[in-house]
Amino acid sequence: MGEKPTIAITHLGCEKNRIDSEHMLGLLVQAGYQVDSNEELADYVIVNTCSFIQAAREESVRTLVELAEANKKVVITGCMAQHFQQELLDALPEAVAIVGTGDYHKIVNVIERTASGERVKEISQEPTFIADETMPRYRTTTEGVAYLRVAEGCDYRCAFCIIPHLRGNQRSRSIESIVAEAQQLASEGVQEIILISQITTNYGLDLYGEPKLAELLRALGKVEIPWIRMHYAYPTGLTPKVIQAIQETPNVLPYLDLPLQHSHPEVLRTMNRPWQGQVNDGIIDRIKTALPDAVLRTTFIVGFPGETDEHFEHLRQFVQRHEFDHVGVFTFSPEEGTPAYTLSNQLPQEVMDDRRDAIMTLQQPISLRKNRAEIGKVVDVLIEQENPDTGELVGRSARFAPEVDGLVYVQGEARLGTIVPVVIADADVYDLYGRVADPTTQLRGAFDRVSVHR
Repeated sequence: MGEKPTIAITHLGCEKNRIDSEHMLGLLVQAGYQVDSNEELADYVIVNTCSFIQAAREESVRTLVELAEANKKVVITGCMAQHFQQELLDALPEAVAIVGTGDYHKIVNVIERTASGERVKEISQEPTFIADETMPRYRTTTEGVAYLRVAEGCDYRCAFCIIPHLRGNQRSRSIESIVAEAQQLASEGVQEIILISQITTNYGLDLYGEPKLAELLRALGKVEIPWIRMHYAYPTGLTPKVIQAIQETPNVLPYLDLPLQHSHPEVLRTMNRPWQGQVNDGIIDRIKTALPDAVLRTTFIVGFPGETDEHFEHLRQFVQRHEFDHVGVFTFSPEEGTPAYTLSNQLPQEVMDDRRDAIMTLQQPISLRKNRAEIGKVVDVLIEQENPDTGELVGRSARFAPEVDGLVYVQGEARLGTIVPVVIADADVYDLYGRVADPTTQLRGAFDRVSVHR
């Protein structure tokens, strides 16, 4: 039989995809395979692809072609595998297997079958699988942070989005299963758990007949994890009940990631998000009143087919008025297989680019002002990296989520993967700069934090 082959995973795309990669790694390690982060040393490379927009697909294809040219046995998994299936197998003779988004848990069986010469195509047309806390997992994030998937798939059908077609309808895990995994992560020393799904505010709807996010947050409040962060909270799902759970659960960060996409009711209607149309202003004001310390991040799409100068001006004023902490802007990408692909009035790329730049330019002074307001404060920072040359530490405060927001650069000493109080001395548009607080300042910071919760 001989040595089992060495396997590397190349991960592209979102954190939902990252969790799939981590489960595949966990299953392969459990089955006795050597796992290496260096593709050059591996016999097999699993490429976990992204198919969200054109740019992501191009990156996935580039990676596949490079590995094929390096004579690797390539296994294609993830959204692009689900999306293009046979076309990918035809285009890449080097691919030994293709695995859909609902089938990654069969990875060990897939590798075994390819070893006997079979070219494997393992794709459920309607993905229904979701892993629970018993599925092995090999974390690839820094030691202090872990993503925790509460549901998979989406029941919405936004006109621009291919994801429900690739990942299936929403399926939620039970509160018990999620809490069990959170406890496992806590015992491994994780300081921050990031709850993810396609639409976290709809958590539990399919399983319990109504959204259960408030109950989930309260249950996670009993787990010994300092920070619980939510991603993808649709504003309509931030009901008074959910807001109250955030207020009353100290380890749930008042960090709200609101994927708004646009502000103008007509554009939202064309996007097939009419439920969001008239409520934006009211909801954001209500959130700010209920959670005065809330950190608000949002993303917008500019250049959606038919977006007029007037629609865009509406969005500009909306961004100016609400002063979000963090704003991401994407230009519209027409996806074949989505309704928006065939809409008339597609806008030229340079108009879209100009609109994206205009929103970013508008947002920069707002972000700078928000960051500068932190100067002089003592804030908790999760230390994630150390620059070996300078000894400088790099981490994030509760205001910053990984990958998408800023960083805190810290002078002083602290262990990686711990949360330490840091005195903020300086700030720019994206990042903060400070030093580890000395014990007397730490005490003062502790009193400040207690009084905030009182």
